[in-house]
Amino acid sequence: MQTRTLGRTGREVGVVGLGCWQLGGDWGSVGEDDALATLAAAVDAGVTFLDTADVYGDGRSERLVGRFLRESGASGVTVATKMGRRADPHVAGAYSLENFRAWNDRSRENLGVDTLDLVQLHCPPSEVYATDAVFDALDTLVQEGRTAAYGVSVETVAEGLAAVARPHVASVQVILNPLRLKPVTEFLPAAAEAGVGVVVRVPLASGLLSGKYDESTTFAADDHRTYNREGAAFDIGETFAGVPFEVGVQAARRLAGVFGEAPLAGATLRWIVEQPGVSVVIPGARNGEQARRNAAAADLPAPTEEQQRAVRRLVFDVLEREDVAALEELGAKLLTRLDPHSRFAASEG
Repeated sequence: MQTRTLGRTGREVGVVGLGCWQLGGDWGSVGEDDALATLAAAVDAGVTFLDTADVYGDGRSERLVGRFLRESGASGVTVATKMGRRADPHVAGAYSLENFRAWNDRSRENLGVDTLDLVQLHCPPSEVYATDAVFDALDTLVQEGRTAAYGVSVETVAEGLAAVARPHVASVQVILNPLRLKPVTEFLPAAAEAGVGVVVRVPLASGLLSGKYDESTTFAADDHRTYNREGAAFDIGETFAGVPFEVGVQAARRLAGVFGEAPLAGATLRWIVEQPGVSVVIPGARNGEQARRNAAAADLPAPTEEQQRAVRRLVFDVLEREDVAALEELGAKLLTRLDPHSRFAASEG
């Protein structure tokens, strides 16, 4: 698998990794044997980057990743975890050195390591990005050997831009997919210029862009695709990339037409990998077959320029979103040179 340097970590990682949220919970039940088999299949297929968090299954995901690495003897694998969402209440004041040490110690125990490869602030409150003491505390964790590097998982482009401005932030994790294009023009260039790695999450819009779902599809009660469609439990962008389910199903059908004979999920992952500045994309998988298919996306042909153009148009042709002003602003940037007769180009006069 093609590798890229993950920003300021200096580590080489395969361009397709594995997101391990589902191994902890919130995606329906995944048994331990299935979880370990999924990890094994991913690594066997060339995956060298695993992303987890201390709150996924209250540490279950971390423990399973740690168990897999110990029992398999796999080497050359970078494990990124996250911290911050254990805070209750989840407020900026909880992002302290004392809490960082406690959370890091717990993650190191779960993973069975002395030093974490990479720890990411887990979508912290916006005030955190302007708080020097938070980043001083993160520097202390590195100095103490608790973690080799740190990054931030963000919800918005503005937060991502604030994060890359911090001199020791190694990587930033963002939501990016063909239904969520704003980071392509407004974040990726800034990250690349700063030398910060970019980890792309929710690449398949919680499975919408797998092409497997239709308007009648239902999910288990303990699956966030059931209980978080309106953002009741956490940020709505984490579920179907914030797109209404039925609208997303229609968009997936259109996207399948754009990519032709290529499998939709694989073509979508390959499209993401092709965006300049992306280091690694982290689709989830619930079994070995899914993990192998995702990894194989790295070897698909790059999307053509016509396909790139069609993906950009998809946002405006299909998605009926409330954030019309934001979409039109983005549309002007993406489409002016592509279609001088578009209503978005015309809006710029």
